[in-house]
Amino acid sequence: MNPVTVIKLPFTRQAGWKELQRRKPSIAVLAWCLVLPMSLLPPVLLYYAGTHYGNEFVAGFGEREWRFITTILFLAELLTFCVMGWLIHAVVNGTRELSIGYHDAYLLAALAPLPLWSSAIVLLIPSLLLNALAVLVALGISCSLVYHGLQALCARSDNDVTTMSATYTIMAAGVLAWGLLMAIVWAY
Repeated sequence: MNPVTVIKLPFTRQAGWKELQRRKPSIAVLAWCLVLPMSLLPPVLLYYAGTHYGNEFVAGFGEREWRFITTILFLAELLTFCVMGWLIHAVVNGTRELSIGYHDAYLLAALAPLPLWSSAIVLLIPSLLLNALAVLVALGISCSLVYHGLQALCARSDNDVTTMSATYTIMAAGVLAWGLLMAIVWAY
């Protein structure tokens, strides 16, 4: 799949989704070749920001135990992939109008956090405002990715209201998990 098609995924239900569904990368391949390397990006860059910028990023930022925090963050990201795949399957199949298989649910769970993981690159710039803005934009793109992914991957996905409702539920659970994770990280 070419990079232009991947960039189009959050903005349309046609471009790339059927090709991904047809290729059927296994859940193990998704975990090892996509989730594992991409989920390393935020902890590594957070460690870099914490150890190099210190308090110029945020007051008290430099005194944290970054090795411990980033290890916990990495492990939580891997666990979140497993939980989100199950959650997407449960939420979508809990409706009468939509249906999704486990494979497609985990495909979506692997693709949905890509914008958020990629937004960690902005941690190379010591600006809290810029980093917060990057995360908000990435969250919006991630929501769009889930919505268009559900439209493309679900059987019987003619009802947009049901697809929006499932997207809202999935993203609300994801944001709640992310918020809890950030609270734990910030507590240390």
